[in-house]
This record gives sequence, C-alpha cells and structure tokens, in this order.
Amino acid sequence: MWFEKPSLVCVLCVLCVLQGVCCRAAPQSLGNGAGTGRIRDLDGESGRRLHGRFLHITDVHPDPFYKTYSSTEEDAACHRKRGPAGVYGAETSGCDTPLSLVNETFKWIHENLADSIDFVIWTGDSARHDNDEKIPRTQEQVIRQNEFLVQKFAQVFGTEENKGQGDFRIPIVPTFGNNDIMPHNIFLEGPNKWTLKYLDIWRSFVPEEQRHQFQQGGWFYVEVIPKQLAVISLNTLYFFDSNSGVDGCANKHEPGYEHMEWLRIQLQILRERGMKAILMGHVPPARVNSKESWDETCWQKFTLWQRQYRDIIVGSLFGHMNIDHFMIHDFKDIKKSTKKGSMSAADVESTDFKGSMYEDGEITVASASGYLLDLRNAWAKLPVPEKNSKPTSIQDYMDTEVEEESTWQSLASTVFGSKKAKKGGKDKDGKKKKKYTDKIGGKYAERYSVALVSPSVVPNYFPTLRVVEYNITGLEDLIIPFQSSSPPPRFPNAQLQTPVSGREFDDDTEWENRVQEMIEAKKKKNEKDARKKPKKWKFKIPSPPPKGAPPGPAYLPQLFTLKSYTQYFANLTHINNDFIEPTIFIEEKEEDVEDKRWKEGKHRQHQGKKPKPKPHPKKFKFEVEYNTTDDKLFKLKDLTVRSFVNLARKIGQDAKSKTVEAAEDDIENGFGDNLDDDHEQTEEDDSGDDIEAEKKGKKDKKHKKHKHGTKSAWFTFVRRAFVGTMDPRDIDEQFCQGVDEEVEEQGMEL
Repeated sequence: MWFEKPSLVCVLCVLCVLQGVCCRAAPQSLGNGAGTGRIRDLDGESGRRLHGRFLHITDVHPDPFYKTYSSTEEDAACHRKRGPAGVYGAETSGCDTPLSLVNETFKWIHENLADSIDFVIWTGDSARHDNDEKIPRTQEQVIRQNEFLVQKFAQVFGTEENKGQGDFRIPIVPTFGNNDIMPHNIFLEGPNKWTLKYLDIWRSFVPEEQRHQFQQGGWFYVEVIPKQLAVISLNTLYFFDSNSGVDGCANKHEPGYEHMEWLRIQLQILRERGMKAILMGHVPPARVNSKESWDETCWQKFTLWQRQYRDIIVGSLFGHMNIDHFMIHDFKDIKKSTKKGSMSAADVESTDFKGSMYEDGEITVASASGYLLDLRNAWAKLPVPEKNSKPTSIQDYMDTEVEEESTWQSLASTVFGSKKAKKGGKDKDGKKKKKYTDKIGGKYAERYSVALVSPSVVPNYFPTLRVVEYNITGLEDLIIPFQSSSPPPRFPNAQLQTPVSGREFDDDTEWENRVQEMIEAKKKKNEKDARKKPKKWKFKIPSPPPKGAPPGPAYLPQLFTLKSYTQYFANLTHINNDFIEPTIFIEEKEEDVEDKRWKEGKHRQHQGKKPKPKPHPKKFKFEVEYNTTDDKLFKLKDLTVRSFVNLARKIGQDAKSKTVEAAEDDIENGFGDNLDDDHEQTEEDDSGDDIEAEKKGKKDKKHKKHKHGTKSAWFTFVRRAFVGTMDPRDIDEQFCQGVDEEVEEQGMEL
C-alpha cells in the first residue's frame, strides 16, 4: 500500500532539507537597486533580496553626560574632573558610551553593512548605567536614550521615501536589557507601564499581530524571512536571578511560567508550519560551578525546550556579559522531574546551583575571570574520543566499528530504519563499551545545545559588532516584499533629556517606593507559602522531534544553519590617538581585583590631567578581529553544535596539559541516538571516565611543566573574550598557571 512506507518523493524532499536546497522556484527580479537595498519583481512589487548575513549588536549604553578628557575614576565616571577619557570612549574602563561613539558606530554600519545584511538582532541595554551618584538615572533618561537608538536605526535602515519615520528596509528585532527599565533588573509582571511604553517606542519593530503578547510580558517574534525563518525575542528579565520582582518559572502564576508556555506554543506552531527559529535575549543562561544567571527552574525548562525542539531551533544569541564567548548546555543536566512535567520550589532548593554570578545584576572583573576558568574546568570533563594505545594513523582516532555511510545511506537508515546491528565492544570489566559518539548524543552531538554571547559596543574592552553568516542555499533569488509598519511615535529632535509627556514616568522616587513595596509583599507571601507543604506545579512537556526527522539546523548543515561570524572591533587606543607611548599595565593586588567592581581602565596612570590640549583622533573605523571562516586557531568549519563541542573539548584539554589530535574533530560514526525518553534510550554515567582522566591529569602535572602557547585554544579563547585588550603576560599569569617564554616575548595582538 502507498502508506506503508515513505515514497521516493518524500525521501527526495528530506534530502533537499539535508543539503540546504530549496525545492521550489524563486521569483525573478529586474535589477538590484544598488545603494537602496530595493529590487522589483516581474509584477513591479518593491522588495529585497537575501544576503545570508545578519548583524548582532548589543549593550550600547549611550551616555549623554560623557565628557572628553574627564576622569575614569569611580567618583567621576567620565562625567567630571580631568583624566584620560578619549573622544570616542574610555576603553577598558567602567564608563559608558559617548554619543560620538554611538554616532560613528551607526555611520560605519551605514557605510559598510547596511546594504549587505538581512536583519538585525539587537539584544538590549540601550540606556546608561546608574553609575554616578551625582547624576542619578531617571525614567525619562532611560526612555529618551532608547528612543535615541531607535532614531539611529531609522537613519541607517529606514526606507528612502520615509527615512526616520518608521518604515524599515529590513527587520530589526529588539529585546529588553536589565538597564532599559527602572529600577534596573526589576521587571514586574505585565502588562506594566514598561511594556506599554516600549510597545510605543518599538512599534515599528513589533508586528501588529504580536503586540498583544508584547504588552502582556515584552515577548514577541518576527518572521525575518516570511513563512520560513523567525527570530523569537525572549524577555530574559523574567528568568534573571537578579530580578527580585518575580520568582522563576515553576509557579503557574509567575510571568516566567507564562513566558515559557508562550515559547512552547510558538515553537510548536513554527514546527507545524515547517519553519525554523533563532532565539535571542539579553541575559544569557550561564550555569557553571554552583552559580548561574537564570533562576534554576527557568534554566531547566529552557534547556528541555531546546532539546525537544532541536529540529527547528537554529541557535540562540545573547549579550549582557560584555565578554566574547559561548556556552554549552548538557541535556543530561535536565532533572528527571522536569522531564516528567513537574517542578517545585523544593527541586530548586536541592540543586547545587544556588549562587548568582553577578553583583547587582552586572558581571565584575573578578567574576568574569572566575567564570571563564569555570567554563574551562567544565569543558575539561567533556567526553574524549577513544584512541589506541599506539596510534599510527588518523584511523586510530576514529571509531571503526561502524562503516562510513554516504548521505543517501544515512538518509535511508533514518527514513526507513536500519536493520544493520552495530557492533559493541567491551571494556576490561566486561561492561559494554560506550562509543564517543554515543556519549555526545550521536554523530551530531545532540546531547548538547550552544548559546553564543556577543561582546558589547560599550567600551568596557573595545567596542564590537558581530556579523553572522547563515545558509540561504536555494533562496538567493527570493524577493521579500517590503512591509509598511504602523506609524511610530514621532520622537522630539531635542536633547536626550527632554521630558516625556504624561506623568507616569515623572516621579522616580514614588515609582521606586511602589516597586519596593510590591517586592516586600511578594517576599512575605513566599515566606508564608514556604511553611506549607511544597506544591508540585505541572506543565505540558513539549513534543520531541518527529521520528525519522533529520537533525535540525543547529546540528546538521542545511538551510538556515549558522555558518560563520566576523567579529569587528574599534581599537580606541589607536583611534583616540591620545597616548603614543606603550601602555603601562599597572599591577593590582589580588584582593583589590576581587573587591573592585569599577574599572579605571588601561590609562588610569593619567588621572588628573589632560592627555593633550585638544583631541586629534584618527579616522574612526571597525576592523576585523577574527573571522571563524578562515580562523586558523579555533578551526570552526561551521557554527554547529558539534563544532563548538570539539572546540570546547580542546579548550578543556588545554587545562589538562593534553593534546587532542585534530583528527578527532572529524570522527563521524552513526546518525546519532535519539535523546527522547519515549525512544527508550538509557543514559550511562560517565563520571568514572572523568575521575580517571582527572587522576591522570594530576599525575602528569607532577612530572610536567604546564605550558600554554599564545596559539593554544585556551589562550586564544581568553584573549578574544576580552576583545584583545588584556596583556598576554596577564593572561598567562591569571589563566594559564605559569609564564611561557613565547608569551613574554609577544606583545598584544591588537
């Protein structure tokens, strides 16, 4: 019968997905409208072509009070006194972004990127920090500074006919940062005055059909490629452990619970529509060494959602932390109760993750360093490919128990099911061996998910931008019509401090008192509930990927898979042109670093005086720090989960003074075991392997000096995390346990 097994047509359709090929004809166009981003199809309809690239910009923090040649000391915050603050910013300090840097950044985007990207992911924090007691933040400032950035986007991406008035040539997807509200970090249950106000500010960005949901809690999604690819904007402030106005994602009366339910429903709808999704938010779901940035209940649900919808999720992008890095989440860390669809406060209290990695919602110098070391230690425990005692060739690093399959064979075994049994060896104790690919969730590492965290525009290090390339195979000739958005509010062209209309945001003290009263009332209620028997909150478990479905775009290269990214930076030391002599890095005592949240920056020895009578900056520009396509250090062939797992393992193995052969990166065995409970997969404990590896690492350390060259994966990871602003000798001293002669001789790369 025709329904007994998939037809050849179905097999061909699945193969199209695997190869990233669009199986339908795309409309033709007449010209490309160079310089405007516009093209017209045969019917004369105006639209745009895809370029396969998008911009990720985060943490701009514009500061209208910034003064050139002011002090970077904490009591001045680049607002007063004399000091080394440059015309385009005080790099490596705690100061915020001068408007000159904001203007030049968007000018550079306009001249170099505007006509070659498909959409913008804007991950929040678009107002200055509350870092100056003499100029406290106000609600009006927060609003005006966000409106200011909307204007900058309109100047760059607004349509020619209506530039700056609300029509945009490409989608721009914003999200809330913890400094985009007052008090900072505290985002109460919606609808609230902030969701209503930002619905007005972002009216051009939030689709009309999503505005009701945005009003409810600040979450929404945009179909950046209609009917094919959506970007989901998460309100991570409801998950943020520094938000004392809410209480996680377990209780069905909490906005975090509602947000997760909304996300589950949207992902299910997108799956049924045959679409893919990119997740974005401000605060990333960091979780290492007993500390985390999200409430544990939210992390548990989010990770379960990622596992269940791994067939449609392209990736997840975040900001907030300012350091350039990635994080890997292990689906084995999902609790059994979470997998069964229940959760309680007792589950959270019993977890090992009880501490916050932030101080007042922000990451400090000491916590950033400790966090990176914790990541390395966690990655040192990742499964390592088996190898023979005496390797003689590349095949010794490959699991030869399974024959190499062609694409057609892999497809056939997935669609029709394979009758070929896999051979399984045994270890010295007679137990069945678990192959490396089994340990990581199959050939495509489906045991894990990855979150990418972009560094910031605010020059806590150097200002940065990230351009991500993604697969658009088969969609190169697709024409996406321009969609006119609803008219946005017309912002006044006056200074950022112009008072807003209405009285809702006038009295900051009254509002902060009201918020504090609500927090105290919630705290008392929670204490009262804690004396009762803990309640188990039930929730619906998301459906797993359909049986026979190929791995999603985050795992197997295909349409919409993230291929690479280019990291840009602006070298403010060179551009500001204030200090010609080599920078002197002043050593600080360890206890000072641990206690100090504020950074005076690399030029702090120049406090109390002007570097020059008058600024003479050089031409402003962003330049490439690195590109993952031709990066000879990280060697990421793409941005799939397997590529990042391989890189994380290399970084972790650097900590053990071991060398992981490059051949291990190309191990390809099996199609991947299914991680869903209903497929009757068992999860074996790998702790024994980790213990043995740890013992061996300690033994090696006694007899071998620990060395890290400047081209090691770990050294490169740390250097890039701080956007090249950290002296190599300091990296080696703080992160590499010993001075390498190569490090002593090498200056800063940037």
